[in-house]
Amino acid sequence: MKNKMNKTEWSWVLYDVANSAFTMLTTALVPIYFAAMVANTSTIESNEATALWGSANSVAILILALLSPVLGAIADYKGMKKKMFAIALSVGLLGAFAMAFMNTWLSFLIIYIIARIGYSATNVFYDSMLTDVTTDDRMDRVSSNGYAYGYIGSCIPFILCLVVYIFQPFGLDDTSSMQVAFIITALWWLLFTIPLFKNVHQVHYIEKQKGIVKGAFLRIANTFKNIKKKKDIFLFILAYFFYIDGVYTIITMATIYGTELGLDSVSMVLALLLTQFIAFPCAIIAGILGTKYGTLKIIKIFIGIYMFVAIFGFFLVSEWQFWVLAAVVGMAQGGIQSLSRGFFGRIIPKEESNEYFGFFDIFGKLADIMGPLLMGLFGIITGHSRYGILSLILLFIIGFVLLSRLPEGFGEIKLAQGE
Repeated sequence: MKNKMNKTEWSWVLYDVANSAFTMLTTALVPIYFAAMVANTSTIESNEATALWGSANSVAILILALLSPVLGAIADYKGMKKKMFAIALSVGLLGAFAMAFMNTWLSFLIIYIIARIGYSATNVFYDSMLTDVTTDDRMDRVSSNGYAYGYIGSCIPFILCLVVYIFQPFGLDDTSSMQVAFIITALWWLLFTIPLFKNVHQVHYIEKQKGIVKGAFLRIANTFKNIKKKKDIFLFILAYFFYIDGVYTIITMATIYGTELGLDSVSMVLALLLTQFIAFPCAIIAGILGTKYGTLKIIKIFIGIYMFVAIFGFFLVSEWQFWVLAAVVGMAQGGIQSLSRGFFGRIIPKEESNEYFGFFDIFGKLADIMGPLLMGLFGIITGHSRYGILSLILLFIIGFVLLSRLPEGFGEIKLAQGE
């Protein structure tokens, strides 16, 4: 099996470098900035700010979850994939720029929801492009490289944003330094998307027909029936729904949870930067291990790691513990996401990749709604969000059990002797 990536594969990987800058900023700095914005302009308590942030993410995800299968079905037609991607990218980029100029927490939250929808929509089309840029036997590695270089690449603009935010040169304050950070991030996102537009082309597609939208809805209904009939694919998507819920919740809510605990914001952000550096080699290694030992086996190991994270997070009281969690999450985060994406890409019909990834995305996005809402709900009921963290263990256990019900060897690559 050829290990070196070609130009098309690299161009696809670079989009992970592009959009990961937005992910890093909105995961690490923006929740802290939002919490401060809420504290400065209202009487809302810190646990309520956590609930607001979780709810905003849930709203964005719910909207996209409802749209994903339709968007994916339309994008499967010849010549439509990059057009749909471009529309979603425009929404995300314009939203990221606009976030820099919102002066109230409510307007900021609304624009964030719009930007998050655009960002997440691009990922539906981007993930499905995996079937266009590489072959089944290379999907784990190429997918893992996407996440890996996304992690390390996002550190470059983020460190620049962090320096601006902490040191506030040229007379900047908290607000203006974040405005600069949003602009830096949006420009980075745009720049590293260019190779994808130039070098990635839709290889698998369905021929256009009259009534594209109507046809898309009919195909969605048909695909849903097919997924239900293909029990192994359905079982994997269901397992993914549960375990990725826990993963996404930990990613989305980490810094605002730490803020509620009273941890130092700079220390938390630096710890999350450590996560990115650890995730880079670990994601690449995950792709190699998945190919060698079986993707599902490695995913199960990562689920076990996340169970430990949820338990440890419940007892989190100090900064050093946050650093430990950041390091442990870095070991598993890229691997569990990339192997799930690569595995799904292998087991679906390639010419309907957008539509299937639309369903894959809707399960992932609906999962991402449940976790933050769960944390927010427990935060309101108990007065503290740590009980929401502990409840995530159940999601990981269900995901693990469902994966264990898949037949041995399902979706795995048979390597030639000596590889």
